Amino acid sequence: MRRNRLGKSGIVVSDICMGTMTFGTGADEKASFEILDMAYDAGIDFYDTAEMYPVPPDKSYAGRTEEILGRWMKTKPRDSLIIATKVAGPSHGWMRAAVREGTTSLDRHHIIRAIEASLEKLQTDYVDLYQTHWPDHGMPFEETLAALDELVEAGKVRIIGCSNETAWGLTKSLMISEMGGVARYETIQNNFSLNNRRFEDELAQVCRQEQVSLIPYSPIGGGVLSGKYNDGQLPEGARFSNYLNAGDRQKVMAQRFVNEKSLAATKAFMEIASDEGVSPVTLAVAWSKQHDFVASTIVGATKASQMKEIIDAGPMKISAETNKRIDQVSREIMYPMG
Repeated sequence: MRRNRLGKSGIVVSDICMGTMTFGTGADEKASFEILDMAYDAGIDFYDTAEMYPVPPDKSYAGRTEEILGRWMKTKPRDSLIIATKVAGPSHGWMRAAVREGTTSLDRHHIIRAIEASLEKLQTDYVDLYQTHWPDHGMPFEETLAALDELVEAGKVRIIGCSNETAWGLTKSLMISEMGGVARYETIQNNFSLNNRRFEDELAQVCRQEQVSLIPYSPIGGGVLSGKYNDGQLPEGARFSNYLNAGDRQKVMAQRFVNEKSLAATKAFMEIASDEGVSPVTLAVAWSKQHDFVASTIVGATKASQMKEIIDAGPMKISAETNKRIDQVSREIMYPMG
């Protein structure tokens, strides 16, 4: 694994990060440990979770993922692990959080309660990266950043980051941090994949100019880029197969990921992967982590057998000619996910 710095911080991580959002639902504890051990043995030292995981969110099991990860962490030297988790964003916006009875907000009260609960579940006295899971643009950035800075000063958090943020929100927060002399967001965790290149439109430039690192999630397009949904397939147990029969929010998400344009683009990318002699999953992960504004690409798995294709992306370098072919597909099928 190659290694990159997170923002301007002193933290350097493997360029593949192990995501855990299905641990406790899609993968039981035994399977989760197998996946985590394979990642660790492959040289992955960066692990991402959240107080609200696993997915789909439900208050009856929210926090289970942190508990599983915490028990696994006890099997490894703590200093060999870079652990990231997240505080839920506000519950009065695009979704209702599955924690604290759906009263969440990015104020000091909720941030302090969230970190204390996460540290207990993870069985550690600090996390390396603490992120806001989604923003609240109606609340003063000053209060959110002051509370997060307090955690850094207390040694409970090494650095902070944001997730699902806009170009305006990231830029505004960086200005507030600079003016107020408080900790700044060193990372941003947003959706970025062959099927969703919107990050390149504006946010990539912010990251380059301000030295903020993207740690993209869903590099495989929620599993779509593996090809498993092609030709009308809805594999049993797959996330979007389940979401299409779930609540309205899950249906909307499934339709964003699985649609005519995304499946057409996936078919084209699969042909490119075949010509390269790699799986489409390997190509998708390798493509994501090659960008100069990306520090580490977050991958996910529900069983150990899925890990080989991910790990194979570690040493892979995509040629200029192959990148041209990929860009041509993106020009012909623009914004497959809207």
